[in-house]
Amino acid sequence: MPQPRLDSFLTEIRALGEETRLRIVLLLSRGELTVSELTQILQQSQPRVSRHVNILADGGLVEGHREGAWVFYRLNPASVLLEGLEEVLPGLHQGRDEVLEQDGVRLSEVMAARAAVAADFFQRNAESWENLRRLHTPESDIEQKMRELAGDAPVEKFIDLGTGTGRMLIVFRDLYEQAVGYDVSREMLAVARTLLGDAGVDNAQVRQGDIFDLADQEGSADFVCIHHVLHFLSDPVAAVKAARKLLRPGGRMLVVDFAPHGLEHLREDYAHRRLGFSDEDAADWAKAAGLAVSGSETLAPGADEQDRLSVKLWLLKAPHESGAQAKYLKESIHV
Repeated sequence: MPQPRLDSFLTEIRALGEETRLRIVLLLSRGELTVSELTQILQQSQPRVSRHVNILADGGLVEGHREGAWVFYRLNPASVLLEGLEEVLPGLHQGRDEVLEQDGVRLSEVMAARAAVAADFFQRNAESWENLRRLHTPESDIEQKMRELAGDAPVEKFIDLGTGTGRMLIVFRDLYEQAVGYDVSREMLAVARTLLGDAGVDNAQVRQGDIFDLADQEGSADFVCIHHVLHFLSDPVAAVKAARKLLRPGGRMLVVDFAPHGLEHLREDYAHRRLGFSDEDAADWAKAAGLAVSGSETLAPGADEQDRLSVKLWLLKAPHESGAQAKYLKESIHV
């Protein structure tokens, strides 16, 4: 009887052994695509493309992730066959095959259309974002401090909650092996996919998901980032507890948000539910979630910037003992 790995290898070879399906795999090796986008690129009917995608999915070569009515497909990182083809696929892209060249041209057109949608979203929201940026420390200073607090220890899996434009996936790109950013907004995810592609980040994906509904990711991450998210939520403690369940033993969580302030207009203008957080708040989150505060920083405005808000950063850490991790997950209140 074939070994499981050999059996999987043969199944994947059978699934890949057709021209259209090989073209699909080559396209997905350059990024996530929907069936609609694949249909535009391959110049084939949607039912036919769907059938080929389903064969690849059943064979273990690709996987899909639903966002509302859309499903984004990507290569399956657990594929046995693709693990050995990682160096071969780029070479096929560089060949002189006319069909593949035309696929590449139409793929560029699809990506350009995505970029146009993202640019339109940015333009429509640019003024409000710029007004908010003026209220706090420059983003570059915050990102530099985040990297310093996170350190240089390599991360196998990085999760960014409320990923927005996917900026944190770019900032930490050299730290992690793989990453996933979650956001409830499809518009923001469209922006994030475009920016990740422009930055050449190919080991990160973005998914539609809620911080309170990621049970399938429990215990999967070495590092969780929550960047300027908690002030939008009515129950930050519950959010930190939900995020903590994603951590492996010894995992870390980096939380960035505003220090306490009195700008009430942010509630109405920008949907802020909370007006900043203190070190005492962070200590309460950590205690409730079975974490320890292992580091904190404050980025306060300069003497000539008293109209700006201070930004707080906290690094929280889960215990190394797997028993302690299991005990917390078993006893914690469901959020």
